[in-house]
This record gives sequence, C-alpha cells and structure tokens, in this order.
Amino acid sequence: MARESPVFPADEQLIAAAQDGDLGAFNQLVERYERLVYAVCFRLLGNAQRTEDVTQETFIRAYTALSQFRGGAFRSWLLRIATNQSYDLLRLERRRASDSLDALPLETEPRWTTGAPVDDPTWYAERSELGRRLESALAQLPDDQRLVVILSDIHGYPYGEIAEIAGVPSGTVKSRLSRGRARLRDVLRSDADTRELLDAVIRRHSEEHDG
Repeated sequence: MARESPVFPADEQLIAAAQDGDLGAFNQLVERYERLVYAVCFRLLGNAQRTEDVTQETFIRAYTALSQFRGGAFRSWLLRIATNQSYDLLRLERRRASDSLDALPLETEPRWTTGAPVDDPTWYAERSELGRRLESALAQLPDDQRLVVILSDIHGYPYGEIAEIAGVPSGTVKSRLSRGRARLRDVLRSDADTRELLDAVIRRHSEEHDG
C-alpha cells in the first residue's frame, strides 16, 4: 500500500490561526521561511551574526504586525520586512563608519550549482569557486541593485514579486537589475570564467521569465 504524502497547511491557514493567537501556527511559518530570510539577508549583510540578529528581528516584527497583514503573498511581505531591517542596519553601520561588507560565502545552494553532472566533484569544486568570486563581486553593488540581483538571479523570483518586496514599480526593478548586471560584468571584466557564469545565470532567468 502506497504511503500517503504528508499534507502541509497553506500559508493562509497558518496566518489565520496565528492571527487568532495560535503561536504554534506562527512557529510553522518561521520554520517554513527562516532559511530563505537568512539567505537573502546574508547576501545583503555579509556577516553571520548580523544576519542571525536581523532574521530574528524580522520574525519578531512580522509577529507583532501580523494583524495588519491583509492577504497577498506572505513570502513577499516577510521579505520586505527582512530587507528593510537589513537596510536599516547597513545605514546604521555606515553612520558609525564600520568596516565594508565582507565577501559573501554560499549559505544555501545557489542557482549556478544546479544542473551538475552526477558524481563529478571537480565540476562542483570549480563551480563553487566561480560562485564565490561572483558573490564577492555582488557585494560591491549598491544595496538596491544587489537586492534585485539576489532576488532575480539567485532566487529566481519574478519581477512582480521583486517589486512588491522592494516597494518599487516593476520598471524600476528591471532598471536596477540591468544596471546591477552591467556593474557586475564591469567588476568581472578581467575574470572571463566568472563573467561567463554570470551570463549563464542571466540567460537561465530570462528563459524562465519568458517561458
């Protein structure tokens, strides 16, 4: 007899329960989105401790503001809180003349490691090294451009959802994405292999978006 697949409650069900005071339902939302929030914030902040703090603060703020959530994509709403918290921290640290962002290591499997040959450790090693170089270049982008590149080319989100997260029109997202990609290519102008990887990631996103 085939084993039945587990049925997970939809976000809407968990949100409604959490709005009625069910802390367990909200904890399920935390478990569902914690890794994603951490990954996006890490690529904005470049530091594990700061990212942990912002991730925790994001869910605290989401819980306290949950009564104001009026529907739509919970993921977008949550990531908008996360990016705002990240921006606030970056602005605070810059006012304090803190150190610049460190190069960003890979915390979750990025899109450039997909489609790998089976059992090919050399391929993975080379791809991972190229990914590290690409993420180091990504850290040099302005915050607004870095965010849209992260959401589009690393996480594969459509323009409409990126616009909702960033709080700007879709046209602005496309403009920032174009400038961010151009700046990345400029940073990588002397690194042909990593620039080729960037172009492959962009092509893949364009094909998915057009499809």
